[in-house]
Amino acid sequence: MALFSRLRAVRAALATRTSPGDRAPVDRVPESVAIIMDGNGRWARSHRLPTAAGHRAGARALRRVVRAAGDMGVRDLTVFSFSTENWARPREEVDDLMVLFSELIDREVPDLDAEGVAIRFIGRLDHLAPALRRRIRDAEEMTARHERMRLFIAMNYGGRAEIIDAARRFTAEAGPEAPDEEFSRFMYAPDLRDPELIIRTSGEQRLSNFLLWQSAYAELVFSDRMWPDFGPDDLRAAIEEYAARSRRFGSR
Repeated sequence: MALFSRLRAVRAALATRTSPGDRAPVDRVPESVAIIMDGNGRWARSHRLPTAAGHRAGARALRRVVRAAGDMGVRDLTVFSFSTENWARPREEVDDLMVLFSELIDREVPDLDAEGVAIRFIGRLDHLAPALRRRIRDAEEMTARHERMRLFIAMNYGGRAEIIDAARRFTAEAGPEAPDEEFSRFMYAPDLRDPELIIRTSGEQRLSNFLLWQSAYAELVFSDRMWPDFGPDDLRAAIEEYAARSRRFGSR
């Protein structure tokens, strides 16, 4: 743990140094950002590597972006890691992803814990293997006390599935006379701030069943960068684009 503290001190010292080429802070950083991390497979093919290598490169990109988001002041970061539709991919790829998820939890959670990041998983987690569910539970418990930033990992997640699951609970627990405002209480993470900015990488321009309820008024930024190549500068560029927009929420 002492090592992590020293590393954080070094990073903080470096962050305070300025030079003529340094850019000024972004004026308006969204509290809640969501990312559709797309392009791992195409990145692997473009480098003549197996798909698994693309997913591992994507995992490294996620670590860079989580750190950059926290440094910029993002409070909630939600990432789309595995959808309810991804089970239809080749069995070998799915199996490799499940192994990778376990490896990432074991390797990254201690560092994220040391950096004050709370980790939460959202989705139909009961469909995952018991060993992976235990790792998820342990990661959430280990980091629950943190308030610097929350990392929400959408795992076996689908926006339609979330709304269906919430509607069933709403009907069963709240009843037909409950006000509409109560519905959000039955989402997977009721305390998740609605994303102000959703970023999708790899040039695709769609939500792909991600945070359909929460994204009603989100600003969308699409990057041509494949996810394994996405980094802090790309995140900053997306946030700068967001900051330049006028958000009216239906008013004038």
